[in-house]
Amino acid sequence: MSVIIGIDPGSRVTGYGVIRSEDRHLEGLACGVIDLGESESLPQRLNELAKNLRTIFKQYKPTQVAVEKIFLGKNPDSAFKLGHARGVCLQIAAEFNAEVFEYATRSVKKTVTGSGAAEKEQVKIVVEGMLKMRCPYLDASDALAVAIAHSYSDATILKTLKLKKMKEIDL
Repeated sequence: MSVIIGIDPGSRVTGYGVIRSEDRHLEGLACGVIDLGESESLPQRLNELAKNLRTIFKQYKPTQVAVEKIFLGKNPDSAFKLGHARGVCLQIAAEFNAEVFEYATRSVKKTVTGSGAAEKEQVKIVVEGMLKMRCPYLDASDALAVAIAHSYSDATILKTLKLKKMKEIDL
């Protein structure tokens, strides 16, 4: 059994979603956003992000963290700020000794909805249906989707390793 926190990092709003995964059975535990606003300086927002993430990590004690990779858009300044927020997320995960995995947005959408071009609203509908829970924020449903995508890839990897070990024993 794994407790996985999915994170959709942002310098203004960071989404998070927490699931419990055992084999292919998923249970949604929590989702939400950390709203950092715009009025504070970037260092103050990053500090607030770290404090909030610590609280979430203390409560749910994740063994794995799945983080959305940076999507490089047209504005380099936004990408740099997003990179700083991702850095905080990675640092907090390391502080709590959780394994970190990173996933591209298109890959997550394809895993969860079947289409890498799915809209955020589509992802939200599928995630809520899969976990049988309401998730009021798009950034939070994106974070849950990252956690779900990781749980599927993680279960597949573990199953493959078990099969390899079984084959080695059979030889």
